[in-house]
Amino acid sequence: MFGSWNSAVAIGLLALSSHASPITPYKRAPSKFNYDNDKVRGVNTGGWFVLEPWITPSVFEGNDAVDEYTLTQILGKDAAYERLSRHWNSWFTQDDFKQMAGAGLNHVRIPIGYWSVIGRDGDPYVQGAYDVLGKALDWAKDAGLKVMIDLHGGKLKLPATFIQTLMRAAPGSQNGFDNSGRLGNVGWTQGDTIDHTLKVLNKIRDDHASHPAVAAIELLNEPMGSAVDMNKVRQFYMDGWGNLKDSDVAVTFHDAFQGVTSWGNWGGGMWNLLLDTHHYEIFSPDQVSQSLDNHIKTACDFGNQMASTGKPTIAGEWTGGITDCAKWLNGKNKGARYDGTFPDSFKVGDCAGKYTGSVAGLSNEDKNNIGRFIEAQLDAYDKASGWIFWTWKTEGAPEWDMQDLLANGLFPQPLNSRKYPGQCG
Repeated sequence: MFGSWNSAVAIGLLALSSHASPITPYKRAPSKFNYDNDKVRGVNTGGWFVLEPWITPSVFEGNDAVDEYTLTQILGKDAAYERLSRHWNSWFTQDDFKQMAGAGLNHVRIPIGYWSVIGRDGDPYVQGAYDVLGKALDWAKDAGLKVMIDLHGGKLKLPATFIQTLMRAAPGSQNGFDNSGRLGNVGWTQGDTIDHTLKVLNKIRDDHASHPAVAAIELLNEPMGSAVDMNKVRQFYMDGWGNLKDSDVAVTFHDAFQGVTSWGNWGGGMWNLLLDTHHYEIFSPDQVSQSLDNHIKTACDFGNQMASTGKPTIAGEWTGGITDCAKWLNGKNKGARYDGTFPDSFKVGDCAGKYTGSVAGLSNEDKNNIGRFIEAQLDAYDKASGWIFWTWKTEGAPEWDMQDLLANGLFPQPLNSRKYPGQCG
């Protein structure tokens, strides 16, 4: 599919990747945003083009769906299109992009599923989101925002306890989480799934890489490195980069849950690479039971790791959450580790009062704790190349809702101001 580049150059790149010391991979930086020197300040549009029940529970009320795949399967094509097209055209509007820019952000990361770009026979998914993506790019340009188009999407089968321990689309599901579009088996890398993913990326490149707002394209969100062959993941990354390398975008790749420092020696001879890592501290009993001081120390230490990779590195997802109490955060009709209602967890505290629908309803103690944690993470990720918060809005998960956090003074304005300075030294 990729001619002699895939067979010859990739071999040379594999050899280069074995060097013992970090390699600076850039021959040049993309002109739309200088990821080498400028800090990313961004937010995700979670729950817009890839549904997640905890972000928009109203879409999943009154039915047995647990993800976008089962929702469209249950509704059928016509009803699903009618329901989802309303959502695509209302959940985010141009005003949201203006608000993002007004808050001092310079990036928006827009997840989209493979099925919205190029569908596959037999899938129940409906298309139409890709057309709205085109509008969103124009809204971003008008607001002065740069866009990272993030390929989410797909299917997995891991034990439910493990699925809920981690979180976040590619055909066949690259991780099995509901945010890949389909909860269940990890089928990505099997059959023609990688080839289809590359075709999707090529279409995104052809349609949108030249758009003035598009500064980065992420090859795949959160492939589960422990469940797939990492040699195939690395080869996919190189093939995807080979197709995008001359497109004046930062070719973004996720650390595949291998640890952000595991990629420091990878990428020799490749340019315009951007490493994406995601940091959450609530998806295991040990994490959710940490003291606030330990949460902050963990985040600060992670920022030091990000700064040591030898290449531009961002925290492409993170949150103000220090509990997992948000409704359906761990999966539809699942409990929470914080209050001990999730399987194999123990009670740390009560979720009552943690999710009142708005930041304004939280206790003063919770507000102070969330504000401290957010500011510590801002300082931590600025040690590297910056950050993109998850997510801009929710229907009632205040720790995760930047719009609500900004409105209630827990997310600093301006972004470099601090109520709690010096937390990361």
